[in-house]
Amino acid sequence: MNDRKMIFRLLAGAACLLWAIPATAAATGADIVPRKLTCEYRTDPSVVDAEHPRLSWINEAVSDRRGASQKAWQIRVASSEEKLLSGEADLWDSRKVKDDRSILIPYGGRPLRSCESCWWQVRVWDDRGRVSEWSEPAVWHMGLLDESDWQCQWIGAPWQGDEPLADTGGDVPPRAPLLRKAFRADKPVASARFYGTGLGYFELYMNGEKVGDDVLVPNQTNYGKRTNLDRGAVPLEDNFREYRVMYLGYDVTDRIRLGENAIGAMLGNGFYNAKIHWVRPYGTPRFFGQLHIVYEDGTQQVIPTDPTWRVSEGPLTDMVYSGEHYDARAEQPGWCSPGFDDSSWKQAAPRRAPGGKLVAQTSPADRVMEILRPEKIEKLGEGRYRVDFGEEISGWVHLHDVTGEAGQRIDIRYLCESPNGSNSYTMRGGAPESYHTRFTWYVFREVEIDGWPGELSPGQITAEAVYTDVPSTGRFECSNPLFNRINRIWRRSQTDNMHGCIASDCPHRERSAYTGDGQVACVTVMHNFDAAAFYSKWIRDIWGAQNVETGYVPNGAPWQPGCGGGVAWGAAMNIMPWEFYVHYGDLDMLEGCFDAMKEQVRYMMRWVDSTGVMWMNSPCQWMNLGDWCPAFEFPPTEMVHTFYLWRCADLTARAAEALGRREDVVRYDELAARTAEAFHDRFYDERKGSYGAYGGNVFALRIGVPADRRDRVIASLRQDILSNGGHLDTGIFGTQFFFETLCDNGLNELAYEAMNKRDYPSFGWWIEQGATTTWEQWNGENSRNHPMFGGSLVWFYRRVAGMNADPSRPGYRHIVFRPVPPDSLTFARYDKATPYGEASIEWRRTDGRFEMTVQVPVGCTATVWVPGARSSDSVSTDVGRAGRDKNLSFEGIRDGYAVYEVRSGRYGFRVE
Repeated sequence: MNDRKMIFRLLAGAACLLWAIPATAAATGADIVPRKLTCEYRTDPSVVDAEHPRLSWINEAVSDRRGASQKAWQIRVASSEEKLLSGEADLWDSRKVKDDRSILIPYGGRPLRSCESCWWQVRVWDDRGRVSEWSEPAVWHMGLLDESDWQCQWIGAPWQGDEPLADTGGDVPPRAPLLRKAFRADKPVASARFYGTGLGYFELYMNGEKVGDDVLVPNQTNYGKRTNLDRGAVPLEDNFREYRVMYLGYDVTDRIRLGENAIGAMLGNGFYNAKIHWVRPYGTPRFFGQLHIVYEDGTQQVIPTDPTWRVSEGPLTDMVYSGEHYDARAEQPGWCSPGFDDSSWKQAAPRRAPGGKLVAQTSPADRVMEILRPEKIEKLGEGRYRVDFGEEISGWVHLHDVTGEAGQRIDIRYLCESPNGSNSYTMRGGAPESYHTRFTWYVFREVEIDGWPGELSPGQITAEAVYTDVPSTGRFECSNPLFNRINRIWRRSQTDNMHGCIASDCPHRERSAYTGDGQVACVTVMHNFDAAAFYSKWIRDIWGAQNVETGYVPNGAPWQPGCGGGVAWGAAMNIMPWEFYVHYGDLDMLEGCFDAMKEQVRYMMRWVDSTGVMWMNSPCQWMNLGDWCPAFEFPPTEMVHTFYLWRCADLTARAAEALGRREDVVRYDELAARTAEAFHDRFYDERKGSYGAYGGNVFALRIGVPADRRDRVIASLRQDILSNGGHLDTGIFGTQFFFETLCDNGLNELAYEAMNKRDYPSFGWWIEQGATTTWEQWNGENSRNHPMFGGSLVWFYRRVAGMNADPSRPGYRHIVFRPVPPDSLTFARYDKATPYGEASIEWRRTDGRFEMTVQVPVGCTATVWVPGARSSDSVSTDVGRAGRDKNLSFEGIRDGYAVYEVRSGRYGFRVE
């Protein structure tokens, strides 16, 4: 910041303080302060197209006082930072609003305009009526709100047509196009922003440098209609509800120079022009966007994409599955800089619009999220090396400061058990060179380098883990190192599979956004990552992929015709919005998805027989799956289908309750009850007292077994596990519920032993085989980087540690702390950044006593269940006996727990 701006901000801050003094002389010095401001779940989003963006903040305590909460807030929004800090809220001043909400407050000011920057602050009043200082400023930037605001055209390389590449086996695709446009800026610039996109992927350049740190953008969607979808491995009618193309916004103010300038783009094929048997492409690469410049004198200039742009071949060839090759000899130095001679370049060709609606990418982009150094470098021969980075990641290697002769080719072989694509770099010669992939990714722990000039030193190669920017917000740890390791390898597999703001089944062979894998693991993801913006986008993809006539939700979204699945896959339409609501408190998500939830149930009902049992039996077997990847055998397919009909009906009823739709509550509650009855009638074996192994008893107990059967079914489940040597026996859907179901039915020690196994089948067996990610099959076949079995790990957080969201007060507004400590553990901890702030639980067994500490965010409450209590006298708190602190009340002894109700703050409990 220059001196002039610093002085202005100091003066503006002083004016702000004077302006902020309330006329009623309210007390200042609140016990809470608003921080971590977000708009539509993002920090300072670069482009937003919602007419009423939703604003959130987290209130942090500035003292140790318990029970602190927010009673009112005031938001002010201005068109510039200077106006905001001087107290001029020219867009919106909410004034003081008596309200305890601090998440998802809709903007309520004057109508917002395209390309507008919106600077905002918030201050809050605590429960004692004292007002905080204004928060630090935050900002969001509006995109283009009307089709008429776009002045640009879709353009591409004239040597390529509109139609996609045919699947021609191993043929090398054309080189990635470079596009450029020279322009002048003859006056001082106040602001400059680019709005646009490139399909499949693009990189934006301005005056010689890449703009932004995102990669593999835009995020993947159903870009438009395609031909021959009904001829894929899983045929499907292209009759989706919605098609979208995401555009980005970049602030390039500091990159504009007085006089000559140049803007450029490099295009990659991505999924828009992918060619492999289970993918259907859309078309050849194309670019679309416009640069908006506002000068200090108030005049404006727009530089749009049109046929006046120039195009040339670049040094790169790419295909998202088959790999990338870069020939640095074909580089054109200065191609995106002013003064470059582009007279030999061709004129850009107009391209057909992809068909999808242009929407702002408010979802997170992929980035280089981690950098790994080599753990071992082994020389295999002259110019040949094997490099080990310690764990399997998704991304690429980065070569640094390589010196060699022109034409020297360095081949990079990413070692993986699945197809992974090839990669090479051909040197231009001369000065030291660096390289990394741009438009695809690889999966690897080790790489083999062939053709390296000279000796490879550790500083010349790194591995870059690339995935969607989902910050880690949850941490689990316990006294069993194996459990910590299991949690870690799942987290790595999950991030390896997050590209383009979807979660794939595997990051190498298929790379498909399977809805079944997504719904089974989403709760575990929400316990570990800030995934609100991520799922806002992906759930919208699933909503958009629903057939508008039948209600069918496909096995993957965005849809690719190689995605096999079944009823549990389409059930994502009901499961994921509900879990999103529970974890993030976003009622708008339920409101937006509720009709689609009902439509999915309507589709399911067409496969229900006269007894109420569901069995989907479409002509394509890959649309009919029940459970998947079992440890031993599959449970009956119709059992799994009926279970998911019950679950979808039950969650639709819960969503109706949250939305206040009483008729729908009754309708779907009745359907859930009828389906449960049909399940019990069809699948219970009275002679055996069982619903069967391989998940049958687990599904039944999850629904709720009639009381007169419950003891026999639990005994049968126990025997199922013991007969397998204490191992689980389930596929992905049965495994999701396996550990918690055991815990909730008095078999927690059996759950512990199953999780603690190191022989087949178990998570520990994978680790014994050297796994650093979770696998697709218990026996290790097919992919060894699949996150779907991670759905079961919520047992760590919700039962072992004991933190639970309360659906009746979602978003962790009310938390239930209820650990179920296995006998063999002496310590467990789980902490999580909730929408209202940090929440945590930690318990320890030491010297014959049990100690437990919980942290409740500002404005939240909790029910705390302290295990091992025989009476109120056997439990002590850090304030002595309950009743000495009005924020803590003792509710009684229940099922061996002492139960307390608490308000925000930190609390300690001890049981002798």
